[in-house]
Amino acid sequence: MATEPADDDSRGSMENPEKWYGDAQEFWKNVSPTVDGMLGGHAYVSPTDIYGSNEFINDFLEKNGGFLNNSYALDCGAGIGRVTKHFLLPLFQKVDMVEQDKTFVDQAPAFLGEKNYQKIGEIFCSGLQDFTPAAKRYSLIWIQWVLLYLTDDDLVEFLQKCQTALLPNGLICLKENVASKRSVTDREDSSITRTDKRLKKLFVKAGLNVIKQDVQKGFPKGLFKVKMHETAFI
Repeated sequence: MATEPADDDSRGSMENPEKWYGDAQEFWKNVSPTVDGMLGGHAYVSPTDIYGSNEFINDFLEKNGGFLNNSYALDCGAGIGRVTKHFLLPLFQKVDMVEQDKTFVDQAPAFLGEKNYQKIGEIFCSGLQDFTPAAKRYSLIWIQWVLLYLTDDDLVEFLQKCQTALLPNGLICLKENVASKRSVTDREDSSITRTDKRLKKLFVKAGLNVIKQDVQKGFPKGLFKVKMHETAFI
């Protein structure tokens, strides 16, 4: 989570991936393993966020007449498991999590609770730039508030890997901050909030087609706009 600056055309540099990812890792090492920490001090938006995600995916689910089965989901950039616990586990039989920060990974079992943790398949401690999901495993790959930490090249490569990890009729869903006028770099946490146009160009480059999109509603003014994109193969 982040607030949008009034006017910031800084782009920063992703030309040195080692420094780019290293700076981000150092930032998150100092973030508390709580919902408020995950959301940058905006824990109050979590129920609204979860409600919006449910509304967005609802029509795709088999139980509602859609084609998406509820066998297995992957939560990318999972943190301590906020999205897993409140959104994915109520819908899917099993969920895997991938998160780069070991402190968050270690905190996840306690945050999820024993009953929920029984439905967790695996928790991978890895940055997405280094992670390759298992082939043909997931009905849904949910990627939220984490693409901004990937370089353009690594973002495209990761989405290509995700395509091979989907079951038939599987979907990749991306929920991300979008900048209104130009991409905005945050040097504090080594992230880049891209424009919707730039994100979609990267989706196309990865071989994905946006089949549904929507804007998260109910967030306070001053925060970045958050868009959800449901994607499938081109």
